[in-house]
Order: sequence, then structure tokens, then C-alpha cells
Amino acid sequence: MILQLDNLSRSFGAVKVAQSLSYEVAEGEALGVIGPNGAGKTSMFNLITGTLAPNEGRVIFDGQDVTGASAAKRCRAGIARSFQVPQPFSGMTVFENAMIAATQAADLRGAEAERHCLHVLEQTELLAKANVLAGSLTLLERKRLELTRALCAKPKLLLLDEIAGGLTEAECQSLVQTIKDIHASGVTIIWIEHVVHALLAVVDRLIVIDFGKKIAEGEPRAIMESAAVKEIYLGIEADA
Repeated sequence: MILQLDNLSRSFGAVKVAQSLSYEVAEGEALGVIGPNGAGKTSMFNLITGTLAPNEGRVIFDGQDVTGASAAKRCRAGIARSFQVPQPFSGMTVFENAMIAATQAADLRGAEAERHCLHVLEQTELLAKANVLAGSLTLLERKRLELTRALCAKPKLLLLDEIAGGLTEAECQSLVQTIKDIHASGVTIIWIEHVVHALLAVVDRLIVIDFGKKIAEGEPRAIMESAAVKEIYLGIEADA
């Protein structure tokens, strides 16, 4: 297993963003995560990456207990993420944004870092935009740059936080194909997403979170048909 969450709990006063959260992710798997707004999905990513410490429980990554490790140490160990709202260094080029991730997170230097960045930019379909300022990119291109920066860190585990949000259907399909190709190359993925059909095109397994609890887990289409998911996630009464 590349990742194990062992009874993670975290609260802010009376608000519980994680409640005894446990699951495992196999190396090479693509896991989808759904749940209503405020369910604790992004907080879960913060617990995995180390920007938020649990009150209880453990995070095991690649066989090591990283619960007490800093976010920087976890990133260098192979955990990388995209953010829901892309925030590139807008005054720098696409290539410079990629190089920051390659040198600071993957600890690459010189020609090796440049080759890696160019390879990733080709993967994410941004090679033609390498010398363009990040601040001038379209939304889809900014989403692709988020993906680029995460991949330039050479992750073993890639966390995607609503990367398809706000895109047109055609843009979403284009990005999904890119994510499929990345997954096919062997990268393990956990993907939080409200655009459910995008998730279903990629993931092997789905979990549902509500109020910081895992309420369902299993084969994606079966999970989407379950009464609990229809009631809690889709807002349909279970007995309707």
C-alpha cells in the first residue's frame, strides 16, 4: 500500500472535519472521493500532505509513519497535490513555474531539471505555452499548470482537488484524457471531484465522505447507485 489513513480525526472546536477516517490506497490505483460541500474532503488532503495535523490517528506513506513529518518533507518523499483554485506565479513563465517545483520539491538541478520539466509540459499539453506568462493563461491552461507543477515534483502519490471544476464539457473531457494518461504511466491518484462523470472515467474505486466520516466505499458506479449516496450526496431521500 502506498497510503494508509489510520483512524484520522481532526476538529476545530465543535466542527469535526475528520472522524476516525481510515482507508488504504494501493500503488498504481486511482481513488475517487466525493461528498457534499463542507464534508471534509480538502481537510483530508491537508491531513495527508501535512499542512494540517490530526488530533488522533496516523498517516502511513510508502511504509513510513509520516504523521509528524512536515509538509515539505512529505512533498520530497513523493506526495504532491493540485489546489482547487489555481495560484501560479503569474509573473513567471509556465516553464519557470515548472522549474520551481522540479528544483524545490524533486531536488533536480540544471539540465536534468530542464529535461524533466519539458517532459511533464509535453504530458500536460503545455509545451507550446512554456515561455508564456502564467498570468495570461486560460482557466483550462491554469488547471493544466497546477497538474504540471504537481508532476514536476515527481510524485508517487498525486492528489487532485476539484481540478475539473469550472471547465466546459469539452475542456473537461480534454483534461480527463490527460489524467487518464498520467494514471496509465503508473502514478497513484486520489481525486476529489464534484464533476462525477469525470471521476467515473478514471477511478478504480470511490469513497464518499460526509461530516468527516467515510460513509461508503467500493466500485464507482455501484456507489453512485447506493441509497446512502443518493440521500447524502445527491440530496434524494433514500425512500423516495
